[in-house]
Amino acid sequence: MARADLVVSLVETGINGDLSRFKKTAEAIAAEATARHHHHLADKLKSILVNSSSTTTDNQARRFTNNPDLQNAFYETKAQKTLSDLTLSDSVLSVFYEVIEEHSRKDLLRSYNLEPRHKILMSGPPGNGKTTIAEALANHLMVPFFTVKYEGIINRFLGETAQQMDKLFEHVSTQRCVLFFDEFDAIGKEREDANDNGEIKRVVSSLLKQIDLLPNHVVVVGATNHESMLDKAIWRRFQVQVNIPSPTQKMASKWFEEFEERVGHSLGLSPMTLAKKLVGLSFAELEQFALDVQRKYVLGLPDSESNIKKITSQCLSQWSNRYRVEE
Repeated sequence: MARADLVVSLVETGINGDLSRFKKTAEAIAAEATARHHHHLADKLKSILVNSSSTTTDNQARRFTNNPDLQNAFYETKAQKTLSDLTLSDSVLSVFYEVIEEHSRKDLLRSYNLEPRHKILMSGPPGNGKTTIAEALANHLMVPFFTVKYEGIINRFLGETAQQMDKLFEHVSTQRCVLFFDEFDAIGKEREDANDNGEIKRVVSSLLKQIDLLPNHVVVVGATNHESMLDKAIWRRFQVQVNIPSPTQKMASKWFEEFEERVGHSLGLSPMTLAKKLVGLSFAELEQFALDVQRKYVLGLPDSESNIKKITSQCLSQWSNRYRVEE
């Protein structure tokens, strides 16, 4: 038998139409059933919750994106990438797989009075996959992926009361999703701006407060290229802090191997040779280089099949004029 308080909560949330709390209470009842070894009941409840989650998420996502105020503050991207699509170190991958497992097995955690972590801050130089990681996280969790329009929020709430922002984030909190804040250092910059008259700082403070209050079914992911611009108070808000560095030679070599598999031919120089010549570039820059080679290769067919090494060498020469790379 479920605890009386959970039964009361289930009835109250059902009558009031509070779907988020209703599901959370049902998950807690399932977790308690598991803890008491009532496996048949637990499995049945979990099956109902899982089968209803996709329909519920789709309906909630439509309500979310059809709200004009929300459209000005957030935009949705269909999450298609997975972590396996990225070339990341094992230590970085393990961090995100841990978060995914925590949310996938949240009922077990809750049976021990624990909650999954849901606030993540990524730092590191641009072009190394922070946005794609956030998208992949949403894909693995099977939830919508929303990116915050930072300027839209700031401009929208200048001169407005804090209650107006409260209403906006109340809508967000009803939705299982990944909420992505790109260039999170902009918030730190606004907090430190000595020339600000106080209005922007007030809006930024309200925004940070709303992030603090988001429930753990909203996974908040921040990304910054300038971690030094974020003060300790902002860092402390995030349970998971992970640096996404530029690729090592080994990682760059692996990336070129995977690119050659995708296009079905060699680039004429070994992946490690290319990695050494292009050391210091980001993954985004490595991709642009490889695509430059591929375009020249395709436009030069069929002769280019025997000249791929020459094409790659020409691209290295061109890139040496733009970046500090070896020819």
